Amino acid sequence: MDLSPSHSLQPPARVAVIGAGTIGLSWVRLFASHGSRVRVFDPRPDLEDVVRTAAAAAGAAPGAVDCADSASDAADGADLVQESGPERPEDKAALFVELAESAAEDALLLSSSSAILPTRIAQSLDDDAAARMLIGHPFNPPHIMPLVEVVPGERTAPEAVDRALAAYRAYGRTPVALAREARGFVGNRLQNAVLREAVHLVQSGVVDAAGLDAVVTNSLGLRWAAVGPLEGMHLGGGEAGLRGFMEHIGPSFAQIDLHEPDLSDAGMAPVFEQVEAAYGLPPEPGIARERDRVQEAIIRLRAPGGAGGDQDQVQDQAPPEG
Repeated sequence: MDLSPSHSLQPPARVAVIGAGTIGLSWVRLFASHGSRVRVFDPRPDLEDVVRTAAAAAGAAPGAVDCADSASDAADGADLVQESGPERPEDKAALFVELAESAAEDALLLSSSSAILPTRIAQSLDDDAAARMLIGHPFNPPHIMPLVEVVPGERTAPEAVDRALAAYRAYGRTPVALAREARGFVGNRLQNAVLREAVHLVQSGVVDAAGLDAVVTNSLGLRWAAVGPLEGMHLGGGEAGLRGFMEHIGPSFAQIDLHEPDLSDAGMAPVFEQVEAAYGLPPEPGIARERDRVQEAIIRLRAPGGAGGDQDQVQDQAPPEG
């Protein structure tokens, strides 16, 4: 399987998806919608039903997606393996030994793990398999959200990183390669920082849960859909860019106190109650549908030639902003 960056971006022909939870089934939809032959394994008793639904949603050809009796059966001859099982390091390490033995000899071995380091997962692999093992961490749901964080372990070969980037691009994703592994990678480290401050603000009574979410969706969320936090501050600093932003607002930002929230069950109880009152428990299905509708509209808008590209230009020189 030649997936070097210079090669025409063609999706892998045979893909194994291990784990058919929310993330795994979303991967199935993505891979099948691009013409890959997908084999899926999960011990859940309703596997055939949920896989059939995912395949139908992807518009897959009959027989393009099927179920396997074991992880090794699913990985047999696969060019790319995408594992999305429970976040248990030792279980993942043992599973990847099994997957490496069954997949094609040059197969990419990828885990969707949200925080476990690839070096830990690859600890029991021989050097050849470890060179092809890395993290391919999506944001939920991966058939909609473009980002995939590609994270190498200590023994991952640079060529495997390049091949993973090319594979995800062939599926229409926007992969970002990290220079080195860090627990939580990039997206979840940022999300963790925002979560901690959000919990503190609700716990301390500064704002309720629904109000906090409204602040984000009507300000930072809109901005970050267009530019990242550093780019946004660079634009907000006027002619001096980020340097100007920090000159004008940096001292005030430095005075903002940061807190460690109480993340115990007892400490989180009022936050849980407010979130459940605002959004239901289980979460109301319509909320997820609306989330996906808005996210898909934003993605279309961001695409080259997307709607909104001819809108009037904003001011070239913007004053420093928050």
